[in-house]
Amino acid sequence: MIKQSIFALALAIALQSHAAPVKDQYWGLMANQLFPAVAGIKGRPTQQLSAVLDGRRKRFDACQGASKCLFLAATWTDEEMDAVARAIPALPTVAPNGPPIADDGVKAQVVRELRGLNAILQTYGFGTEPRYPMIDGPVEKTGSADFKALVADAIWLAEAGRNDPALSLDPSIALAVALIDVNERRDAVAFEPLDKAHNAEALARARGIDWKRYRYTAIIIPGVGPENPAIALSARGKLHLRLAASRFADGDAAFIIVSGAAVHPKESRFVEAVEMRKVLIERYGVPADRIVIEPYARHTTTNLRNATRRLVAMGAPLDKPTLIVANASQSAYIESPEFAARNPAELGYQPGTVGRRHSPYELEFTPSIRSLRVDPWDPLDP
Repeated sequence: MIKQSIFALALAIALQSHAAPVKDQYWGLMANQLFPAVAGIKGRPTQQLSAVLDGRRKRFDACQGASKCLFLAATWTDEEMDAVARAIPALPTVAPNGPPIADDGVKAQVVRELRGLNAILQTYGFGTEPRYPMIDGPVEKTGSADFKALVADAIWLAEAGRNDPALSLDPSIALAVALIDVNERRDAVAFEPLDKAHNAEALARARGIDWKRYRYTAIIIPGVGPENPAIALSARGKLHLRLAASRFADGDAAFIIVSGAAVHPKESRFVEAVEMRKVLIERYGVPADRIVIEPYARHTTTNLRNATRRLVAMGAPLDKPTLIVANASQSAYIESPEFAARNPAELGYQPGTVGRRHSPYELEFTPSIRSLRVDPWDPLDP
């Protein structure tokens, strides 16, 4: 602990001798993805917020690099969250002319972001078990010497990046991003800019679509990951693709949205959405400009939530249904009371409305604007 404090002090002195802060493009991208409302505060804060931030910096500096003290100091209180919310006049929007990132107001969004930041400190700093320990959490075993060393490194890295222009509002932002960085959990920004780099063809096609011509805006194919790291797509995932390709050939849907990250198993290198797109194009001849990838979802709940986000990016009408195509077991689960209860417990809302069933594999789904709410409680897919 003494060595850590001495190192932190030396680092602080060294940083003070350099006037120009260095901007980390990845850190800026991560901060905007996880904390879009809070990180979007630019310029001089209001007097009330300045007083809160000054108090937090003093609390932070008094720790002199001691890890437990730092994480407690960085944790946001309800009163501090209120001060941040009062300083934000309006929320960022999804696109220049799109809806705001949350339908329930500034305060609700700020609370989501800062409680999510607190959760990052708990999981990656203190070692509190994440909601899904089999697929989430720190790279090192909690409580081990390697875990403690990684936390110490994150603290030093955060101090070095404390004056980064994208994270300078409060030291807790740099600390949270540094913890994610040292654990190599870049999942939340791995495909950014998603729509410009990976969905450009489909979104260009969507701009000229007459949505009234189609019964469904899109067919949604949720992931169903294999448990073998050598397998790109599970057998059920391949079933999803065959069924969806056949349904798309009927001409009822304007697009196909493939949804799934690299989740199962935890060390998998295959991103389901990317692999599904390849199969649809190479094996079933689906035009590339009719396929939208959603490579972030880690659960069935977020398959539907994130597909909705892509529909908004496409300009699709949300009052028009989509069609979920999945194996009989997963499809039945999406329609079940268990799934209906899971959504508000994990997301805080229903991502949409499950509608008519057409077969054991086909289920209508009408998306909800609530799905735009960003929530870094899951920093791998906020």
